[in-house]
Amino acid sequence: MGQETLDGTDISALRRRYRRLVTEALPAAARKREGWPIREDHCFARVVLDALFEDKWYDHVDGRPAYEHLSASELREAIDIAERLLAEGRPLVVELDRRSLAWRDERD
Repeated sequence: MGQETLDGTDISALRRRYRRLVTEALPAAARKREGWPIREDHCFARVVLDALFEDKWYDHVDGRPAYEHLSASELREAIDIAERLLAEGRPLVVELDRRSLAWRDERD
């Protein structure tokens, strides 16, 4: 998939921002702050994308990596979720991780 949407909008900056948040900023925050239940970039991607779709993300996204197959509006919402995780910290990380695992039947 290219850097543009069907209407010609360039979303490469949105993809870069999402990727930086999920692969760099959130794992770095998890290392610095205590009590975060997740630390790895793939876990943050799972939590953010599951929260975006309020379900297992892979039931809603065709293709991998997932962020390359999101629309501009989905990327904006995913970025918002990731930025909220950074701003609100542990309570929101715990809550969204719990929801993600529940959607996956991995936790009660």
